[in-house]
Amino acid sequence: MAAELSDARAALADVPHEPGAPKPDPILKGTNITRTFGGLKAVDVGRIEIQRGVITALIGPNGAGKTTLFNLLTGFDEPDGGEWSFNGKPLAKVPAFKVARRGMVRTFQLTKVLAKLTVIENMRLGATGQRGEKFFSAVFKSLWSAQEDSNTTRADALLERFKLDAKREDFAGSLSGGQRKLLEMARALMVDPELIMLDEPMAGVNPALKQSLLEHVKSLRDEGRTVLFVEHDMDMVRDISDWVIVMAQGQIVAEGTPQSVMADTAVIDAYLGAHHDTDITELDIQELDHAAEAEPDEEAKS
Repeated sequence: MAAELSDARAALADVPHEPGAPKPDPILKGTNITRTFGGLKAVDVGRIEIQRGVITALIGPNGAGKTTLFNLLTGFDEPDGGEWSFNGKPLAKVPAFKVARRGMVRTFQLTKVLAKLTVIENMRLGATGQRGEKFFSAVFKSLWSAQEDSNTTRADALLERFKLDAKREDFAGSLSGGQRKLLEMARALMVDPELIMLDEPMAGVNPALKQSLLEHVKSLRDEGRTVLFVEHDMDMVRDISDWVIVMAQGQIVAEGTPQSVMADTAVIDAYLGAHHDTDITELDIQELDHAAEAEPDEEAKS
């Protein structure tokens, strides 16, 4: 597993640092994905590829279209156009629950725990292919009890891993914001996904839990899973990501390693504006000069 991880990271060394750069082993690919809301084009992605077995960060200013792109890729929203695939299989028109069954799951910026169910019940619901969910077999416990016991054992192991075992019988609604993030991540692993997509995993999390969440995200990669996450915390992006994709105004404007992206002028412009490094006095003088040139000479008027 360690060798595969090293190979996955090493393969990125030859990838061009440019928007939409092709990857040597992409698990997720998309082309010409667009989504408009009225007159606003929220997403206009010509090409995106996510390398298998590494952690990729999707960053950009507020309103860049990151979460909308997540929604489109995972079946929670429909695009105006475009194609995308997971493990080579098209996902257009595939509903969200079937996307998850294929091994591509996501969490949400605002956690989606079922507040009136206990923590362990939330975890059991994350398992797929449950015989007890079928109409005819549901009435015969002997047909599904062994499977539920197996799911419960697996859920308990995940709760222990995410340090939520003490909350096992508590209602999910009683958990703190950070604990809900952990529960959502643990529940996603009940599907045993190949690709896990995290939408702002650090949002609303207190500092005491942040380091724990960081280690859990790294552990997903160490297990051989692929991670794609949206985040505004640049310290987290630098710390754990192997590759960074930058969005601005619905488009991918830059890609590369964390170090190269942080120094990219397109990224700095996206966050700070095109004149971030120009002295304001100089700008004022330039604007005054242009105004003077545009204004007709008073003597010429007379």
